[in-house]
Amino acid sequence: MRPRPRKRRPDLTRGGKDKNRSGEPERKCIATGTVAPQSALVRFVEAPDGGIVPDVAGKLPGRGIYIVPDRAALERAASKGLFARALKRPAKAPDELPDLVERLLVRRVVDLISLARKAGGAVTGYEKVKDWLQKEEARVLIQAEDGSTRGKSKLSTPYGGDYIGWLTAEELGLAFGRQSVIHAALGAGGLARRVVEDAQRLKGVRVGRSDADRGGSDRRKG
Repeated sequence: MRPRPRKRRPDLTRGGKDKNRSGEPERKCIATGTVAPQSALVRFVEAPDGGIVPDVAGKLPGRGIYIVPDRAALERAASKGLFARALKRPAKAPDELPDLVERLLVRRVVDLISLARKAGGAVTGYEKVKDWLQKEEARVLIQAEDGSTRGKSKLSTPYGGDYIGWLTAEELGLAFGRQSVIHAALGAGGLARRVVEDAQRLKGVRVGRSDADRGGSDRRKG
């Protein structure tokens, strides 16, 4: 007689069954109680040694724990023992958890932009970005937060598109194999959507910065 397959344990959520209108599962933040689509939250799993591991890609095996991408929420979860409470057993969060999550999200956004570039779905340089915008080939405008405000103001977010303005010139440069990049654009496609989703999570963790520090509003009108 063949053994019955074991069912996968659901992630820590409201029963693991709630979904939004798009069909994406919703999860509940253990720090704030906020219920949001899974892609808008940061997932964590328990390592074999009982440590808590950030899973920004959402692919690690194990029972997931979710927190909103907010520095205060991450600090509260780590300092108040909320991971252990959710798991109902001892669990230790890494030191400087918000900074770790920020670094991992930066790396993920950079890697996704790099993938889009290699697939021909991303360009950099003022003139190339301007050309894509004029031809309506751009879906996402990306500008370095530490770039010149005057130079960045000459380009506008695509109509119905998105704006990302909280990566540094050095971080954006990594995606294009350069020392620094100020202007970039992404075309339509799945990678663009994923970049926007993960960039929004990064923005949530990078708190405490003024619009002037970011080089303007996070979202611009065309």
